[in-house]
Amino acid sequence: MTTANLLVELFVEELPPKALQKLGDAFASVLHEQLAAQGLTTAASAVTAYASPRRLAAHISAVLAQAPDKAVSQKLMPVAVGLEADGQPKPALLKKLAALGADASVVPSLQRVHDGKADVLYFASTAQGASLAAGLQKALDEAIAKLPIPKVMTYQLPDGWSSVHFVRPAHGLVALHGADVVPVSALGLQAGNSTQGHRFEATVNPVVLHSADSYAQQLRDQGAVIASFAERRADIVQQLKQAADKVGGGVVAIEDEALLDEVTALVERPNVLICQFEEEFLAVPQECLILTMKANQKYFPLLDAQGKLTHQFLIVSNIAPHDASAVIQGNERVVRPRLADAKFFFDQDRKKTLASRVPQLAKVVYHNQLGTQGERVERVRAIAKAIAVQLFDNLGAQHASLSSHEGQVAEEWLLTCVDNAALLAKTDLVTDMVGEFPELQGTMGAYYALNDGLPDTVAHAIEDHYKPRFAGDQLPRDNVGLVVALADKLETLVGMFGIGNLPTGDRDPFALRRHALGVIRMLVEKALPLELGQLIARAVPVFGDKIQDPAAALQDFFYDRLAVSLREQGYSAQEVDAVLALRPQRLSDVAQRLAAVRAFAALPEAPALAAANKRVGNILKKAETAVQPQVNAALLQEAAEKDLYAALQTIAAQAQQQLQAGDTTAHLQTLAALRAPVDAFFEHVMVNADDVALKNNRLGLLASLHQCMNQVADLARLAG
Repeated sequence: MTTANLLVELFVEELPPKALQKLGDAFASVLHEQLAAQGLTTAASAVTAYASPRRLAAHISAVLAQAPDKAVSQKLMPVAVGLEADGQPKPALLKKLAALGADASVVPSLQRVHDGKADVLYFASTAQGASLAAGLQKALDEAIAKLPIPKVMTYQLPDGWSSVHFVRPAHGLVALHGADVVPVSALGLQAGNSTQGHRFEATVNPVVLHSADSYAQQLRDQGAVIASFAERRADIVQQLKQAADKVGGGVVAIEDEALLDEVTALVERPNVLICQFEEEFLAVPQECLILTMKANQKYFPLLDAQGKLTHQFLIVSNIAPHDASAVIQGNERVVRPRLADAKFFFDQDRKKTLASRVPQLAKVVYHNQLGTQGERVERVRAIAKAIAVQLFDNLGAQHASLSSHEGQVAEEWLLTCVDNAALLAKTDLVTDMVGEFPELQGTMGAYYALNDGLPDTVAHAIEDHYKPRFAGDQLPRDNVGLVVALADKLETLVGMFGIGNLPTGDRDPFALRRHALGVIRMLVEKALPLELGQLIARAVPVFGDKIQDPAAALQDFFYDRLAVSLREQGYSAQEVDAVLALRPQRLSDVAQRLAAVRAFAALPEAPALAAANKRVGNILKKAETAVQPQVNAALLQEAAEKDLYAALQTIAAQAQQQLQAGDTTAHLQTLAALRAPVDAFFEHVMVNADDVALKNNRLGLLASLHQCMNQVADLARLAG
């Protein structure tokens, strides 16, 4: 069967840049999937997606003009329903056959199949394969319907009556199978073989395509358009590097994948140019200048070898005139007012101290059930103080060189820094700069704190208390920042859980999952000697009667987020379940416990011990009253129970010493020696003896075993 390559293009008005790549990939993949479902592709077929600001296209190789016919066996009805006793068709069968385009002549050839209940009639026929025109029409309709359009537009067709719903008005449709036009339609357009090139730089317009395979090259050569999103992106990356090298001095364009994707979606044939602004603007914090250039103008700031902003930047133009000076000057003229605004905001903000802005927070509503930002600040201060007292209590032990007096002074200074940082952390929300650029919250607070003469530690904590802002983000750089960040996130979590404002499905408007993961990362990666339950318990009282106590639900939420994170790190569900089942309060211990469980699971004794542990747990659950881990040695009768008791006395003591020394791996490996006495116990000892005292003693022995074995993890969870 002969094949040819297929090209389909929708030519439209400028598509939303942030959605372009996703739209292009979806359009191409759905087209390919739908054609494959109709048998119009082959094993050699491959799809290539194209997406530029004004087009979505797909090139699919090895597409058939006609799908092969295929045998079809269709279930009709039970024999008793369709045929008379003498084999003649009943009216119901004739009606069904007529609907399928057959008549009574096919009755003798109908197949009879027993389906387990009765004989059923089947009609075997050959279904003609779909033509490319019909199959592509169906695939095209499906691809358009399934586009992940962020917002649909409605516009009228030239006839003045018909309305179309699409992401942007469409003006052209191309469908080529080899060099032949496939007669399909979409969005009020009939397919042809011509498309539009660059608005200003195309050498030919329209571009008449010779074939499906000449699409990308003709658009590049005649239309001055790079149709491939990936090729255009790679071209921009290369030009940015070349332009930075031309500037010299080791400067590099700022790395920003999202900005690169957006700019790629804004130009059809990129041309990178070097621009500059007045050096006086460099007195403004570089974060402000970088943000306004990237967010408002889609420019690429240039950084020197030390990561400092320079007064030069790169633009990605959509035109390439012989003399680019007008384009350069125009962009420099546009960015100047933006930078001037940033400088004005910065200068105005520095006229007031952060401390003087604290009363303004009482006028900013945080949440209608939780009060103002001012009230929130006081809650964060109280939580931060409680955390700091515990965290800094061991300061003298950490700094043995300090005298007790020096240690006390250092701790008091740190507590003061924590309180100041917690008090001032939100004050930059009422500054002009953050009002204009909310992304700079925290960052500007740090600059203004330094301007007010506050210690670096306080400034850093103000900036860092939002961290980590996203997955992989840095953590606060010192203990003061960690304390304020923990307090801020705990205040949010406890408050929202306390009023029942929980994340549901994909909805998490207050980023509670991210806040919980941030707390987890700080406790784990910084190995903080803080217990999760105590942290939550310290945060709850500061809300007074505004909330219901959410401690239990919030702890479950933390362990759920931790479980997801650990599985993403490569731990098995069983390993994670075994460790977290004990609800370890020191989250910094979890990694060590997981390593110990993994080492234990690799031992030959592990499966039997895990199964025995599960059996013990089930026996203890069925006991009429709570069983205490106590054994009266005088009541031990059977040799197997005496051996298990003796083994526990020796092995448990050794394992406990290893656990206290922090060697959880050795602890679990030592417990492996219990396999033989445990197996013997269950083989030779009847736990539920008629003698109540004997029965209770044996239950106490099992409780002692259970307690000994499950201090690091619930080993029964490893039994599956």
